[in-house]
Amino acid sequence: MATAKKAVAKKEKPVQGTFRFSFGPWNIHEGADSFGPEVRKTIPFNKKLELYKKMGFDGIQFHDDDAVPGCGDGKMTQAQMIKAATELKKTLDNHGLTAEFVAPRMWFNPNTIDGGYTSNDPKCRKYAIERTKRAIDIANALGTRNIVFWLAREGTYIREAKDPVWATERIAEAAQALLDYDKNIRLMIESKPNEPVDHAYIPTIGHAIALGLLTTDPSRIGCLIETAHALLANLCPSDEMGYALAHKKLWSVHLNDQNGLKFDQDLTFGAVDPRRALNQVRVLDKAGYGNNGEWVGLDVKVMRTQKDKGGLKHLEYSRKVFLRLLEISRSLDDAKIEALRAERDYEELNWYILDAILKK
Repeated sequence: MATAKKAVAKKEKPVQGTFRFSFGPWNIHEGADSFGPEVRKTIPFNKKLELYKKMGFDGIQFHDDDAVPGCGDGKMTQAQMIKAATELKKTLDNHGLTAEFVAPRMWFNPNTIDGGYTSNDPKCRKYAIERTKRAIDIANALGTRNIVFWLAREGTYIREAKDPVWATERIAEAAQALLDYDKNIRLMIESKPNEPVDHAYIPTIGHAIALGLLTTDPSRIGCLIETAHALLANLCPSDEMGYALAHKKLWSVHLNDQNGLKFDQDLTFGAVDPRRALNQVRVLDKAGYGNNGEWVGLDVKVMRTQKDKGGLKHLEYSRKVFLRLLEISRSLDDAKIEALRAERDYEELNWYILDAILKK
């Protein structure tokens, strides 16, 4: 009788992410802060575009007025904005760059002192929605369907200033108006618990995902998670990412680092806590982040004390840290980790991770 061949189990290749990097032109800045003026020379916008590829970046993040300066003052027509954005698209193509998203930068405008979508003034609420529609027009001209909602002033300094039920409904109505305006766009909510307002209405990713349920098309409302914003909510960034990934809602990230619960520092990724950074890289990689076109966005600011020379190192090193941590993550033995979990030997697992990080 012929001997039956033993079936050899085929070892499945683990899922891995595909990573390409982006940052916004505001991440190369002059160093002004709330307590002092600029300390470095301005780098012209077109010069910034020339630097992207040299540093290994392929994507560019835009506020609406980064792409079309002056678009928020009400003096430009829709046709003029689209024309300017179309010309910018040609420039991006010449540099081999892709627009990742467009976000309406409304928090500088006098119409948004009390918030935009949640302003107590109906004229200001109308301004906010109309400006975001123009941002959608700009995004279409730049070839991206991603619109970022950073709800900067959608909150209060004192709780009695607005009714929270009413305010949440106004944000949902604004989102619905934008989904209705363009059937192709995706709204990526970038949650943050505070700053510039004390109490924000969409402080976490859970809030952001739930907001989509108040619209007729929650499939087009997702998330952008920023490391620092999760930390300001006293949450673990990699857990926030995991939560969004489980919901298939993590459409972008802003990686950086943060020294505790204070103002949004936007430090070089991994500069404060490399292990925390490793966990972010690992959750993204093991979930196959980027395989559907998602970007690894950086939102990092150079230290104010840095001279002009070296004013780009925060971007260069953030990308290097990500790639170095990716190597470490992929070098870990998943079977060993699973065995330690099964044995509940978390001290050994703790050392295994630390040892991997601390090795020369």
